[in-house]
Amino acid sequence: MRILLLCHAFNALTQRLHCELRSKGHEVSVEFDINDAVTGEAVDLFQPDVLIAPFLKRAIPASVFEALPCLVVHPGPPGDRGPAALDWAILEGKKTWGVTVLQAVAELDAGPVWASRSFELRQASKSSLYRHEVTEAAVSAVFEALDKYVAGESPGPVEREASLWRSAPRQADRALDWARDRSETILQKIRSADGMPGLLSELFGTDTYLYDARPCKTSFRPEAEPGTVIGRSGTALAVRTVDGAVWIGHVRRKADKAIKLPATAVFAAETDELQDVPGAYREIAFEEIAGVGYLHFDFYNGAMGTDACRRMLAAFEAAAQSSAQILVLTGGVDHWSNGLNLNLIEAADSPAEESWNNIQAIDDLAEAIIRTTGKWVISAMGGNAGAGGVFLARAADEVWIRSATVLNPHYKDMGNLYGSEYWTYLLPKHAGPENADRIARARWPMGAAEALELGLANRVFEADQASFADEVREAASGLADQDLTARLIAKAVQRERDERLKPLADYREAELARMRRNFFGFDPSYHVARYNFVRKVAKSRTPLTLATHRSGRSAVRQRTGVVS
Repeated sequence: MRILLLCHAFNALTQRLHCELRSKGHEVSVEFDINDAVTGEAVDLFQPDVLIAPFLKRAIPASVFEALPCLVVHPGPPGDRGPAALDWAILEGKKTWGVTVLQAVAELDAGPVWASRSFELRQASKSSLYRHEVTEAAVSAVFEALDKYVAGESPGPVEREASLWRSAPRQADRALDWARDRSETILQKIRSADGMPGLLSELFGTDTYLYDARPCKTSFRPEAEPGTVIGRSGTALAVRTVDGAVWIGHVRRKADKAIKLPATAVFAAETDELQDVPGAYREIAFEEIAGVGYLHFDFYNGAMGTDACRRMLAAFEAAAQSSAQILVLTGGVDHWSNGLNLNLIEAADSPAEESWNNIQAIDDLAEAIIRTTGKWVISAMGGNAGAGGVFLARAADEVWIRSATVLNPHYKDMGNLYGSEYWTYLLPKHAGPENADRIARARWPMGAAEALELGLANRVFEADQASFADEVREAASGLADQDLTARLIAKAVQRERDERLKPLADYREAELARMRRNFFGFDPSYHVARYNFVRKVAKSRTPLTLATHRSGRSAVRQRTGVVS
C-alpha cells in the first residue's frame, strides 16, 4: 500500500513505524502537519491508500479524512481523549495503560476504534514509556488496523458514554509540595512532565523546570528543610524531601531562551560548596561478570558532551586493563548514544569552539575502541542511536542490537553536518562501499533487520526492553567460554593491515577538515539547525528526504531505505 505518515514531528514512534512499514513492503512518505492546505496538497501529490497519524497536535481536516481512511494513534486506552494522556496516567499512578488506533473524525480522539493494546505502566519517565511501551503497542495496533482494513472490515463502534476528554495538565496539577510530598510522589510528578514541558518548581530561590529525576538512596543532611538542595553527585543535585531526597539531573531556568542543561551547569556558582556524593548519581559504571566486562553508560537523551566523552574514555581505558577478554558497551535503556550534546554546545560562550572540542573528544573515544586489539569489544544496543552514536557503536568488533531499536546513521539533517567518529573508515569497512554510499545518502531511520543486512549490526535479539540485558549477558558469557585467541590475533593483524593502507589519523584529519567548515565556515546551516533543534522550533516544511511525494522520487527500495 501507499501510506502517508502525517505527523507534528518525526519522533521516535513515527520513525519506528516508518521502518516497520517499509520492511513490510509498503511505500511510505511523510508530511509534517504544517497546516490544512499543506496536508491536502500532500494527499493530492502522493495519492495514499491510507493516512496514518502517529503524532499530531491538532485535528486532521475534514477534506482529508472524508476522502480516505485516516488512522490516528492515541497514547491512551479506548475512551480516553485529549492531548496529554500519558502525562495523566503517570501523574495519577495508573497501573496499566494503553494505545488506541482510531479513525479520524471531526471530534478529536472520538472516532471508531480499529485496534487497541494495553500494557503495564512501569515507574519511568514519560519519554521512556513513550519510547518503549507506547511505541511497541502502537506498532502492533497499527498493523492490526491495516490488516482489518485490507480484509474489508470496519472499525468498532464508539462507546460514547465511556469517552473522557482531558486537557493537558497545568503546572498547578503537578505542583510539588516539598513540605508534604513524599519522594515517590515527587518522582511521579516530575516523570509525568519529562521531557516536555518539564515540572516547574524552585531551586535556590529561582523558578526552574525539573527533569531527569531519580531516587536518592544515600541518607545525608536530615536536618535540612524539604525543598533545600543538599548535595551534588556528578552533574546532579540532591533535593531534600520529607522522607529522604531525590536527584535532579537536568534543569531549565524559567527565562527567555533558557536551555535544558545538567543541573550543576545551570547552578554552578550556587553548588561549589555543596557536599559531594561520588557515585550516587551515576552515568558510567563498570562491572565484571564471568569473564566479561560491562561498561554501562546512560547519558540523558543519549547526548555525550565533551566532559562525558572524556569520562567515557577514561572508563573505557580502565576497562581495557581489566582481566576480561570481552568488553560489552551497554549504552542507555532509551538511547545507546546520539553523539554530540547539542544543548551544551548551544549554551557555550562559543558554540563553534565547543562543537570542535566535543567532536575531538568523541573521536578520541572512538579511536580508543578501534585500537583496542587485546579485547573483543561488543556494542549492545538496546536503545536507539543517532548520528555519531551509530558509528561510535560500530567502532566495536560486533554490534548486538535489539529488534525494536532504531538507528539514524546520518548527520546531514543537522545543517549538512559532515560527521566524524571515523565513519568514513567504519562504514565502508562493515557495510561495503556501495552500501556505505546508500546509507549516507538515504537519510532515513533504519530498523534492526536492515542494520543487520547492511553491516551496521552483527546480531539481532528478539527481546523486549526488560529482557535484552539478560539475553546479552547470556550470549556474552557463552562467548567468554570460548578460546578467543585466534579471533584476537586476526583482529590485531587486520588493524595493522588497515593502518598500513590508510592510517586512522588520515581519516580523522579529512573528516575534521569538513567539520571545521561546518563549525567555523561561512555557511551557518549547522548553527541554525542546532539552534532550532535545541529550542524546538517547529519546521516550516517537511525535508524532501522524507516527503518523497514532493521530491519526485517515488520508487522506493524498501529493504535499504534508499530512494532511487
